[in-house]
Amino acid sequence: MGIHTYFQSLNDLERIIRCPGKFKFEEHSVSAHSWKVVQYAKTLADIEESKGVPVDWKKLYEITSSHDYGEIFIGDIKTPVKHSSLELRAMLQKVEEGMIAHFIDEHIPEEFKHIFRRQLREGKDNSVEGLILEVADKMDQVYEAFTELQRGNTEKEFVTMYREALIKIKNIRLHCVDYFLEYILPDMVNEASHSPIDIRKITNEALAF
Repeated sequence: MGIHTYFQSLNDLERIIRCPGKFKFEEHSVSAHSWKVVQYAKTLADIEESKGVPVDWKKLYEITSSHDYGEIFIGDIKTPVKHSSLELRAMLQKVEEGMIAHFIDEHIPEEFKHIFRRQLREGKDNSVEGLILEVADKMDQVYEAFTELQRGNTEKEFVTMYREALIKIKNIRLHCVDYFLEYILPDMVNEASHSPIDIRKITNEALAF
């Protein structure tokens, strides 16, 4: 009981593997994904601030570091499945939020319940911080899929993951997205020039969508 239970539960995130059921050259846990999302987000936020956009850093760190905690209860569900219908996505979110709420009610001391409810909430919204989280989350999908494609993994799942994440990113109106598309993504594509899979073509098709 108590916060110890929460700390101990974090170990479970190390055992949940992303994109289950598909051949991968490199496995990624939800825990590793969450750490990378924080790293992407802080750099994206720095870019926003360099353009004069105020960032609530406390909120940013809370929502990025905790954004996938609910997968302890429901596991990692593939993005194409999760977003195959608005109804399914809403149902999954409702179940996840309900299980998090139950966990907090059962295990977290009363004086900290309101803090955990704030920190473990769905962080993706139309605020600057929520949009940065969305971009950072999709960037990790891009990088995970890119690494598999670069190594010649022919699983269609990774083409879909790479393409759909890029489409999502390019439609978010942030300065850091402009920077990603203008400087970071070209470096990635150029690095993959000798890949057996035509990543440049997939990239151009996604950006033209």
